[in-house]
Amino acid sequence: MTDSSTPCSKKPPERRRFLQQAGGLAAGAWLALGAASVRAAEAEIRAASIIPSDDQYILNVDIAAELTPLLADVVARGVSLYFVTEFELSASRWYWLDEEVVSKTLTYRLSYQSLTRQYRLTTGALHQNFGSAEEALRTMLRIRNWGIADRNALRIGRSYNASLRFRLDVGELPKPLQVSAFGRKDWNLSSDWYRWTFVAAREAK
Repeated sequence: MTDSSTPCSKKPPERRRFLQQAGGLAAGAWLALGAASVRAAEAEIRAASIIPSDDQYILNVDIAAELTPLLADVVARGVSLYFVTEFELSASRWYWLDEEVVSKTLTYRLSYQSLTRQYRLTTGALHQNFGSAEEALRTMLRIRNWGIADRNALRIGRSYNASLRFRLDVGELPKPLQVSAFGRKDWNLSSDWYRWTFVAAREAK
C-alpha cells in the first residue's frame, strides 16, 4: 500500500455504497423510461370543503392521480417519493394586497419496504403499510379532517379565497434523479391550483 494512491482513490464505504445505489437507481429509471410508454403525469383536485368543528376549521379533499409506470418503478426500486398538498387562505383588501391568513402543507412519504414487500405511507410520526402502491396512493389522495385554522382565526361571515394544489416534490429525489426529472412531464406529477370562495360560519351547513 502506498501513500500516493490510497487517499485519493478510496471513498468511505458508506459514501461509495450510496453513490453506487444512486447511480443504479438513475440508470434503472432511464431504462424504465425507455421501456414504458411516456405519458404526462397529471393530478386533479376533484373536491374540497372547509368545515367548522368544535375548535378549528378542517379541510376535506378528494384528489385524482396515479403513478406513471416510471414513478411506480422508481419507488419499487427503493426511492422514496414525497407528495405535498399545499393550502392557502387569503382575504381580499380593497386598499392593499390580499391578506394571507393561512398557509399550510401536508407531506406524505411513499416508500417500499423490500423485507416485508409492503409500501409504507408516512406523514409526520404516523405511518401505515399497504400491499400495493395503488392502495397507498388512494389513501393519500383522500384527505380528511386536516386542521387548517383555529376557530378564532377566521371572522364569522367574512369571505375568504381558498387555494389548493397537490404535487410530487421533485426536490426530495436523490440528486441523480433530480437531473433526470428536470423538465420532464412524466416526473412532475402535480395538479393545477384549485380555487374557491369560503365564508366562515359558526356551524357546518
